[in-house]
Amino acid sequence: MTIRIDLLGGFGEKGRTSLAVRRPNGRVLFDLGIKVGAAGAEYYPALSGPVDDIEAVLISHAHEDHVGALSWLLAKGFRGRILMTAETAAETPATLAGYAEQSHFSRHSFPAEAIELFEPGDTIEVSNLEIVTGRSGHVVGGVWFAIGDGTHRVVYCGDVVPESTVFLMDPIPPCDLLLLDASYGADAASGAERAAAIARWIAAHPQGCLLPTPLFGRSLELISVLDQPFAIHADMRCALEAQIGAGPALRPGVAGVLQRRLADAADWRDGDPLPELPLLCDDGMGKAGPSARLLPLAASQNYPVLLTGHLPANSPGARLHAEGRADWIRMPTHPTLAGNVSIWEEAGRPVAVGHSCSPEDLVALKPHIPGLRAELRTGDSVSVP
Repeated sequence: MTIRIDLLGGFGEKGRTSLAVRRPNGRVLFDLGIKVGAAGAEYYPALSGPVDDIEAVLISHAHEDHVGALSWLLAKGFRGRILMTAETAAETPATLAGYAEQSHFSRHSFPAEAIELFEPGDTIEVSNLEIVTGRSGHVVGGVWFAIGDGTHRVVYCGDVVPESTVFLMDPIPPCDLLLLDASYGADAASGAERAAAIARWIAAHPQGCLLPTPLFGRSLELISVLDQPFAIHADMRCALEAQIGAGPALRPGVAGVLQRRLADAADWRDGDPLPELPLLCDDGMGKAGPSARLLPLAASQNYPVLLTGHLPANSPGARLHAEGRADWIRMPTHPTLAGNVSIWEEAGRPVAVGHSCSPEDLVALKPHIPGLRAELRTGDSVSVP
């Protein structure tokens, strides 16, 4: 048998990550992201034809570039199975509220009663496929998928972080095709190096500073760097406590450190003066959540801003950085070069396809991963064998 993969989004680009596995009777989709900064059809996965042949959608985690198009698919008439972890199901409604088109979200907010839950490490049967899952190291409840038909295996990494000092990632199994998180291309700077650079920047701004961050995932990575008093937007506290309490997702000993630091953190609320402390707020781009209000406020008061993640074109964070009113140091929440080479070798050095990065970054990565098919783009298909 042949496994055919349709690349629906995120290949040769950052955002709208999505792919389909074609089956004799239909398709199984993995992730349904949107592309921040894009408009029209490019905002959504390149999904052609009617949706009644889609048997199921499996979601790796609740960030907007992996689940933000779920309301859009429901608005197109999809009524098949939707599978995700409990943590992803808890986080998805807020993501859709911030990134779904309002007309879609108002009619199809989140079908909580229809969601099928699984845990990282579970094996799922969908359309005669055996789908093994594992912890991603990217966010609590995040997973990778190993998709097998009894003869061949394809691994879709989603977003993974083999080097995380906070989250655990399970080993990638051997496979025939590896869909790799290539977000950073050939960037070789380690997480430890970047964490040290962020700590130095914060220390150099003792009058206070703003640290926009996704509510889930990178927020805990930043707290692990903040060995000093800091503040959080008060609306973040419950979500941060829940993530820290998800013991199986975190490295041993980390939860206690994070709990103590969060317990000591000051709550900041809209209308309060900007504090003389590092202030965490979500989301990381200034596109949604409290940071959509706080970034303009910080800019108007010359309050220092440090951005630590992806900055999509036309996002508020990208504009502030381009204007020289915000600094940027990447906090690695995807594999660096060493991490991706290790994943590829662990998987048996298979044919690989990179998602979530530019064509130029794919070309830079290929000398390090000879099996990488750097020419593939959204809209293309690839088959195994």
